[in-house]
Amino acid sequence: MAARTLAAKLWDGSRIQPAAGGADLLYVDLHLIHEASSPQAFDGLRLAGRRVRRPDLTLAVEDHNVPTTSLVFSDEMGLAQVEQLRVNCAEWGIEHLRHGAAGQGIVHVIAPELGLVQPGMTVICGDSHTATLGAFGALAFGVGTSDVEHVLATQTLAIPRSRHMAVDFDGITPPGVTPKDLILALIAHIGANGARGHVIEYRGAAVEQLSMEGRMTMCNMSIEAGARAGVVAPDSTTFAYLSGRPFAPRGADWDAALAYWRSLRTDDGAVFDRTVRLDVSALSPFVTWGTHPGQAVPLDGCVPSPDSYPSEAERAAAQRALEYMALAPRTPLREVAIDTVFVGSCTNGRIEDLRTAAAVLRGRKLAGSVRMLIVPGSMTVRQQAEAEGLHEIFIRAGAEWRLSGCSMCLGLNDDRMRRGERVASTSNRNYEGRQGPGARTHLVSPAVAAATAVAGHLAAPGDL
Repeated sequence: MAARTLAAKLWDGSRIQPAAGGADLLYVDLHLIHEASSPQAFDGLRLAGRRVRRPDLTLAVEDHNVPTTSLVFSDEMGLAQVEQLRVNCAEWGIEHLRHGAAGQGIVHVIAPELGLVQPGMTVICGDSHTATLGAFGALAFGVGTSDVEHVLATQTLAIPRSRHMAVDFDGITPPGVTPKDLILALIAHIGANGARGHVIEYRGAAVEQLSMEGRMTMCNMSIEAGARAGVVAPDSTTFAYLSGRPFAPRGADWDAALAYWRSLRTDDGAVFDRTVRLDVSALSPFVTWGTHPGQAVPLDGCVPSPDSYPSEAERAAAQRALEYMALAPRTPLREVAIDTVFVGSCTNGRIEDLRTAAAVLRGRKLAGSVRMLIVPGSMTVRQQAEAEGLHEIFIRAGAEWRLSGCSMCLGLNDDRMRRGERVASTSNRNYEGRQGPGARTHLVSPAVAAATAVAGHLAAPGDL
C-alpha cells in the first residue's frame, strides 16, 4: 500500500463506499448537536417520516443561546431554540445536557472532557469549530443543517475528499508565546483562505510539546484559515489525557485501542498537496487589528497601512477593516485602548486557559475603565477552577465570574458588546458584528487578554 498521510488514514477508516458526484460516503462515529443548528434538521425528519438512526451515538448540548449570569433566559428566541432542542431530544431518545447541569458546557469542550472523542473517529456537528476535536487524531468537522438531518437519519455523510496540508512549526517556542499565537501567526502568514479545501496536519516539536488544551486551540482555528479540519497525530500526551475518562476504553479494550491509535501517523514518504513551514523561534504574541483572523500582527508592531498590501483587493479590504475598527495606520498596537475583555469560548475556555489568565491577574486589579468576563467552557471547568481558587483571583481583580456557555463569542445570547465598543477576546472570530452590532474585536491569547484588562490597552504580561 502506498504511503498515506494521517488525514488519508482517517478518511479511509470511515469510508463506506463512493457516493454520487465524486464524494465518499463516510460513517459517523459521533454526532454532536446543539440548539442553534438542529431545529430544522429535526423538522426535516418529521416531514419525511424518518427516525434518528443511532441516538446512542448522538449527544445534544445547550451552549450557544444560554445565559451565563443565571439559569434564567431573558432572550425569547434563545429560550425557544433551547426548549425545542429539549422537545426533540425527548422525542427521539437523545442524551441531552441542559444548561447548568453537571457536565454541561460548550459542545467542543465537553466532548473531550467525557472521553467521547478518540483517535481514529469521525465526528461531526452543525458547527464549524468541530475542527477542535481533530487534536485527538480524529477527523472532525462542521456541517450544514441538511447534513445534520442526513446524519441523524443514516449515521452517514456524503462528502468530497479533501486535499491535505502539512504545517510544520520549526524551532523552539519562546517564553510567553502560546498556541493562540502560533495559530494566529499561521493564519496571518497563509491568509484567511489559505487552507481552503484542505485538512491541515500540525506537526513539529512545537506541536508535540503542546498540551491537549493547546492542540485543541490550534485545531479549533483551522477553520479561520479556510480549512475543513485540522489534525494532530495522537501520542503519549493524547493517551494520558484520555485515560480514565468516562467514555474511554478500559482494560483489554484500552490496550487494543492503544495499538490502533499508535498506527495513526503519517507514513514516511507520504505526499501532501501543500506543505507550510513556520519558524516559531522568533515569534511573539499576536493580536488581530482588522475584521478577519488573517489581519493579525505581532503585539510589538503597529496597525498596517493599506498601502503595504500587494493587491488592490487586499488594500481595499484593509481600508474597510480600518474604517470599521476606527484605527489609523501605523498606530502602535499597545496604544489601542480596550473597553471589555472576554476570556472563554471553545478556543480558550478550558482550565489551562483560566490558569494562564489567573497567573497574570493574581494580586492585580483591572484598569478602571475595563470590564472583564471570565466564562468557563464547561461546568466541569468551572468546578475545577473553583476548587483551585481561580475564581477568587478573578473576582478580587474585578472580573465577572460566569456560568459556562458560548457567551460573548457570538451574538446569540445576552453577552453582547454595544456599538463602537472595543473588546480583547480569546474567541476565534473578529468579523464585523460578531460580538454585537458595531462591536470591534481584537483576538488575543488568554495571557494577553489578562494583561490587557489590567493595563486598559492591548498589552502582554511582561508590560505590567
